[in-house]
Amino acid sequence: MNLLATQRSRRFLCGCISQLCLVVWICALDTSAIADELHLEIPEIEVVGLFKNAAVFGIDGKHRMLKVGGDPVAGIVLISADSESAVIEFDGQRQTLFLSERVAGVFKKPENISVSIQLNNQRQYVTTGSINGVPVSFLVDTGATLIAMNSGTAKKLGIAYESSAPGTSVTAGGKIKSWRVVLSSVQVGGIRRQNVQAAVLEGDYPLDILLGMTFLRDVRMEESDGILVLSSKF
Repeated sequence: MNLLATQRSRRFLCGCISQLCLVVWICALDTSAIADELHLEIPEIEVVGLFKNAAVFGIDGKHRMLKVGGDPVAGIVLISADSESAVIEFDGQRQTLFLSERVAGVFKKPENISVSIQLNNQRQYVTTGSINGVPVSFLVDTGATLIAMNSGTAKKLGIAYESSAPGTSVTAGGKIKSWRVVLSSVQVGGIRRQNVQAAVLEGDYPLDILLGMTFLRDVRMEESDGILVLSSKF
């Protein structure tokens, strides 16, 4: 073998060894460490308008309209929307946003939160929670369209219901004067909802605050052996 052929063979062998070493080095890397370096970034967004099946977002300083079933914007898909909140999806992960709420940085999947409520001696599901940060007791009532309370309870909670236009609610005892209000926050266990619609009924009925569907529609409910489990949907 001549000198030129020998040099070519050596270069070829060195190249193979270098590639082999590179492969071994890559395989030896800690894949979990690589994963830790990969963060899913979401643009800075703000909810500036809420409508039925549509919402206006400020995305990186620009206002964009998203519609349910429409094309994504900056990777963001609108799942649902009404006058109270919007549910968006980014890379398969969902988050509920309220008016003027901002999201920026890493988009994290919310933790699934559950609350267990035991059936009491009256065959009712009663649990503690809070309204606008004030501790209260709730009676779970899937037959109630809204969270409902009597006027005396509303006054104790500092809810200025009389500033709203009065209406009429139909109860087991007949029609009764009522007011529609929006509660800043309602919390049961670790499940918290903002801007929740409720009804204030004139008089002493209902005796307990009814945890109605304006809260329950945003949770999953499972009942088994006298235990009711409420779980956050998102």
